[in-house]
Amino acid sequence: MNKATFDKLKDFRRILHQYPELSGEENETAARVLEFFEETHADQVLENLGGNGLAFVFEGQEKGPTSLYRCELDGLPIREDNTIKYKSKIAGKAHLCGHDGHMAIIAGLGLYLKDNRPKKGRVILLFQPAEETGQGAALVVKDKNFQKMIPDFAFALHNLPGYQKNQIIIKKGAFAAASTGMIIKIKGKNSHASHPEDGNSPAEAMSKMIVALQKLPEAMKKFTLITVIHAKLGEVAFGTTPGDATVMATVRAYENETRELLLHYSEKLCERIAKDYGLEVSFEYVEAFAATHNDEAAWEYGNQAAKNLDLKVKHIRIPFRWSEDFGHFSIHTKTLLFGLGAGKSQPQLHENNYDFPDEIIPTGVGMFQQIIEQLHH
Repeated sequence: MNKATFDKLKDFRRILHQYPELSGEENETAARVLEFFEETHADQVLENLGGNGLAFVFEGQEKGPTSLYRCELDGLPIREDNTIKYKSKIAGKAHLCGHDGHMAIIAGLGLYLKDNRPKKGRVILLFQPAEETGQGAALVVKDKNFQKMIPDFAFALHNLPGYQKNQIIIKKGAFAAASTGMIIKIKGKNSHASHPEDGNSPAEAMSKMIVALQKLPEAMKKFTLITVIHAKLGEVAFGTTPGDATVMATVRAYENETRELLLHYSEKLCERIAKDYGLEVSFEYVEAFAATHNDEAAWEYGNQAAKNLDLKVKHIRIPFRWSEDFGHFSIHTKTLLFGLGAGKSQPQLHENNYDFPDEIIPTGVGMFQQIIEQLHH
C-alpha cells in the first residue's frame, strides 16, 4: 500500500473515531462511508440494510462465486479516556472495539476494487449495523435486498490486542462462542420492614440463584460459562421489604446447541429455587450471538492469503470465549473470521484507553485482497 492510500485510510479512520454512534443509531457513520465510496463507482449500492447497513457490490465479467467482506458500523456506550488528538467528541460513546479500524480496512478494499474489479463472480463489501448488541447480522440476512445476493463465502476479521501486530490468528471450526443475555425476574410480596414475616422477600432465593447459576457449568461436559453481570433487589426504601428481584447473566458456549441446553438447565434450576420459596419466576432473553464457525474451505483461502503475504500465523486450538455477531452468517454460508494482532501491549477491547493501531490497516486490506485474488481471478 502506498503512503497516499494509507494516509487517506488513516484520516478516514480517525474521523470515524471522533464521531461514534451506538447500535441502531449509525446514520452519520453510514453517510460518511457512503461519501467515501463515491469515487469507487461500485456497480450496486444497497442502503438501509437491516437498519443503517450498507453494501457495495463489484461485479465481474464472468460467472463465478459471490464473496462478502464485512465490517461493523457501531461504537460502544463507554467514555473514552485517551489523550489522542482525534478523541471521541461524543460524550459517553467511543470506538473502543476497533470498528473504526475495521471500516477503514474495508474502505481500503473498496479503493483496491475501484481499479481491480473481480474477473469472475462478484464481491460485496458490507458495513453491518448493530454488531455490539448481536442484532445487526440477523437483520441484514433477513433483509429482502440481501436475500437476492446470499454469498457463497463471507469473510471478516477482528483486531486482537495481546497478539503481535500484523500476526494472523486463525482456526478451523468453532472460533468464537455463542452467547445470550438472560434476564431472570423473581416476584414475591412486599411488607413493612418491621414485619418481614408478612411478606415474601426474594432476597435469599436470588442469592441462591446467583451462586447456583455460576456453578452450573461445572456439570456440563462441554465448555460453558455463566457470568452474572447485574442483580437488583427491591427498591431503596428502609421501611419496606423487597417484593421483587432481577438477576442478569451472560450464558455462553462454543456451540449454539450447547448454549440452548445450558439455558434450559438454567431455567429449570431457577424454577426449582423459586418454587422452594413460594416465588414466581419468569425469563427474558436479549443480545443473542450465534457461534462463529470457520468453514474449512473458507479457512483454506485465509490461510493461503497469510502465506502469500508472508505473515506470522498463530493456529489456535481453543476457541475464543467472546462472541461476534458475524456468527449469524455462519448459519447461512461458508464463513471465516480471523484475528489480526493489534499489539502485545495494546489495551484490551472495550477498555476506555483502547485505540485501534493504524499501522495494521494495510495487513487487513492485504489479507482480503489475497482472498479476492484466489476466488475471483
